[in-house]
Amino acid sequence: MIPGGGQPNMQQLLQQAQKMQQDLARAQEELAAMEVEGQAGGGLVTATVTGSGELRGLVIDPKAVDPDDTETLADLVVAAVQAANENAQQLQQQKLGPLAQGLGGGGIPGLPF
Repeated sequence: MIPGGGQPNMQQLLQQAQKMQQDLARAQEELAAMEVEGQAGGGLVTATVTGSGELRGLVIDPKAVDPDDTETLADLVVAAVQAANENAQQLQQQKLGPLAQGLGGGGIPGLPF
């Protein structure tokens, strides 16, 4: 608010909103370029995902491959991908958390978000 009880400067508010949008887009681009891993079975299966959650790689140790027990291998793959995605979500919180707080925490006076 402007001192003296006046209305907020709409141009200034729009500029702040635009800067937040640009910061958010830049953070999302950085996340898409970063990679994190998740493991299962004590490292028998390792999944690599981007910071935005896109699966990029999967490494399976030959010791995990048992032709008579493909269900366990499938479970390990799922667990590794889930672990990698959890790590990606933590990375997202680190990168996007401050920006989201700025939007949701009254970062722009006079706007509903």
